[in-house]
Amino acid sequence: MSAATGWLEAIAVYRHPRVAAMLFLGFSAGLPFLLVFSTLSAWLAQAQIERGTIGLLSWVGITYSIKFFWAPVVDRLRIPLLHGALGRRRSWMLVAQLGMAAGLAGLALHDPATELGTMVLLALLVAFSSATQDIAIDAWRIEATALEYQGAMSAAYQLGYRIALIVAGAGCLFLAAEYGWQVAYLAMAGLA
Repeated sequence: MSAATGWLEAIAVYRHPRVAAMLFLGFSAGLPFLLVFSTLSAWLAQAQIERGTIGLLSWVGITYSIKFFWAPVVDRLRIPLLHGALGRRRSWMLVAQLGMAAGLAGLALHDPATELGTMVLLALLVAFSSATQDIAIDAWRIEATALEYQGAMSAAYQLGYRIALIVAGAGCLFLAAEYGWQVAYLAMAGLA
């Protein structure tokens, strides 16, 4: 076997439909992370929100650290109607993605100067939905393919996640500078 043939075989694993799907799931998982942390902090700072208040908002991120509390629920609970059509993992992913999109759209439609409390609740919705999606994606990744594809599944997830961080950081800031925060967050909601 030549080096070129071995290289082509190694790359071919990424054409597997579930490996390709994992790229998009990684993107969906990475997108909300910065949108409830640094990008949202930039928006709040621009709206003249006090630094201490912005710092307190970082507690929203605790949802990622304590997701083990509701992971057993996600692992065992079947979502009525969706479970029959999509299965347990994909139904949870869909519900989580809808929660993220709704939360991001809600953030876009509120003014931090006058509706900060509502924005905090929406940021919590995004973070909770994102953490829930992480649980479902991890379980699906393990169950969806044979052991030989697990490395490619992880790599595709990481690539999608990293691309999403660029989009949620630099991409969102660019959109905000050109078109305003509402357009930027609505665009991110659409991507979610």
